[in-house]
Amino acid sequence: MFIAMNRFKIKPDATETFEEIWKSRDSKLADNPGFVQFQLLRGPENTDEGYVLYASHTVWKSREDFEAWTRSQNFRDAHAGSGAGRDIYLGHPQFEGFSVVQGA
Repeated sequence: MFIAMNRFKIKPDATETFEEIWKSRDSKLADNPGFVQFQLLRGPENTDEGYVLYASHTVWKSREDFEAWTRSQNFRDAHAGSGAGRDIYLGHPQFEGFSVVQGA
């Protein structure tokens, strides 16, 4: 199993916009071999630095399945409008990939 996460720092007054962008996109994740699960996670608000932390979380059967998706037309289509609303972000998303060592 492989878990792919992107962390996003979103301006506090733009959380509804950010969530709507994700809810309205057609990711076609389920159409990709090896895809298991997706979640959009809302984390804490960092009042000192002025952002709300979010993470997109996908689970894949293997790292190879995830990497194949990143090279697919479905990936390009899902990310085609990702530059829109750039003013709601503080910085670029931070990618983190994890190979599952133990699970239940």
